[in-house]
Amino acid sequence: MSVIYALIPVAIIFVVIAVIVFFWAVRSNQFEDIEREGSRILLDDDEEQENRNDREQR
Repeated sequence: MSVIYALIPVAIIFVVIAVIVFFWAVRSNQFEDIEREGSRILLDDDEEQENRNDREQR
Protein backbone atom coordinates (compact mmCIF):
# COMPACT_ATOMS: atom_id res chain seq x y z
CA MET A 1 0.00 0.00 0.00
CA SER A 2 2.86 2.38 0.70
CA VAL A 3 4.08 1.95 -2.88
CA ILE A 4 0.95 3.76 -4.09
CA TYR A 5 2.02 6.83 -2.12
CA ALA A 6 5.20 6.91 -4.19
CA LEU A 7 3.65 5.99 -7.55
CA ILE A 8 0.92 8.63 -7.54
CA PRO A 9 3.32 11.61 -7.35
CA VAL A 10 5.58 9.99 -9.95
CA ALA A 11 2.61 9.52 -12.29
CA ILE A 12 1.54 13.13 -11.75
CA ILE A 13 5.06 14.32 -12.56
CA PHE A 14 5.03 12.26 -15.79
CA VAL A 15 1.69 13.77 -16.80
CA VAL A 16 2.91 17.30 -16.11
CA ILE A 17 6.05 16.66 -18.17
CA ALA A 18 3.98 15.22 -21.03
CA VAL A 19 1.68 18.26 -21.04
CA ILE A 20 4.66 20.64 -21.03
CA VAL A 21 6.28 18.78 -23.94
CA PHE A 22 3.01 18.80 -25.87
CA PHE A 23 2.54 22.56 -25.48
CA TRP A 24 6.18 23.15 -26.39
CA ALA A 25 5.66 21.14 -29.60
CA VAL A 26 2.54 23.14 -30.46
CA ARG A 27 4.24 26.47 -29.80
CA SER A 28 7.29 25.57 -31.90
CA ASN A 29 5.06 24.62 -34.87
CA GLN A 30 5.91 20.92 -34.81
CA PHE A 31 2.37 20.15 -36.01
CA GLU A 32 2.28 22.80 -38.73
CA ASP A 33 2.43 20.63 -41.86
CA ILE A 34 1.72 17.01 -40.98
CA GLU A 35 0.67 15.85 -44.47
CA ARG A 36 3.92 16.83 -46.15
CA GLU A 37 6.00 14.96 -43.60
CA GLY A 38 3.83 11.87 -43.93
CA SER A 39 4.18 11.79 -47.71
CA ARG A 40 7.87 12.68 -47.68
CA ILE A 41 8.86 9.08 -46.95
CA LEU A 42 7.03 7.95 -50.07
CA LEU A 43 8.98 10.21 -52.43
CA ASP A 44 12.36 9.43 -53.89
CA ASP A 45 15.21 11.74 -53.03
CA ASP A 46 15.33 12.99 -56.63
CA GLU A 47 11.65 13.92 -56.62
CA GLU A 48 12.04 15.67 -53.28
CA GLN A 49 15.00 17.68 -54.56
CA GLU A 50 13.00 18.70 -57.64
CA ASN A 51 10.09 19.80 -55.43
CA ARG A 52 12.45 21.90 -53.31
CA ASN A 53 13.94 23.51 -56.42
CA ASP A 54 10.47 24.31 -57.74
CA ARG A 55 9.48 25.93 -54.44
CA GLU A 56 12.70 27.96 -54.31
CA GLN A 57 12.18 29.29 -57.84
CA ARG A 58 8.70 30.62 -57.00
